[in-house]
Amino acid sequence: MHDFTSWMLGALTSPAGVVVLAALDSTLFFFMPFSIDAAVIILAARLGKMAWLVPLLATAGSVGGAALTFWMGLEIGERGLERYIPPKRLKNTRKRVRQSGAVALAMLDLIPPPFPFTPFMLAAGALEVNPTAFFTTLTACRIIRFGGEALLARIYGRQILAWLDSDLVHDIVGGCIIVAAVLTVVSTVRLVRSSTSARRHRTAA
Repeated sequence: MHDFTSWMLGALTSPAGVVVLAALDSTLFFFMPFSIDAAVIILAARLGKMAWLVPLLATAGSVGGAALTFWMGLEIGERGLERYIPPKRLKNTRKRVRQSGAVALAMLDLIPPPFPFTPFMLAAGALEVNPTAFFTTLTACRIIRFGGEALLARIYGRQILAWLDSDLVHDIVGGCIIVAAVLTVVSTVRLVRSSTSARRHRTAA
């Protein structure tokens, strides 16, 4: 198990891993709170003087994933939101999207995890928020968020890297990977079923 978690930790905290993880973190298919933030901090600590690259990589992947979620929102429309967002959360999400402009909406990204920002990206597309203003602000917010984390990693890098070698960290990572895998499969199955049901309704209509 230790070898597996070491391999996974190394893969997820590599430059390519950070890009992929950041993209997945901005979609409805993946669920692992704090994962991208932890990966950014770990990779920045490892890269030392090149840590400034990490926020750029994470932002690129994150905005790419956000674009996919936004596009999904455009495709499903406002009525389709009911298939992807729980009723209690949907009411609040619609209210915020309608009351906020694209800039204010994107700035919600600065609220620390586990704030559920992904549903707002989906709703932004479904309710046709101005994409230029939304993604410009989102990109700036992600650079600020990941840049701050990279700065902390530069300051506390040695302590972070020493902590990563502990058995406790490997046990936590292993548990998180298992939970994330289960929740990701469940989310994917729900999305597939919702999409299939929606297509059947459209065909019947």
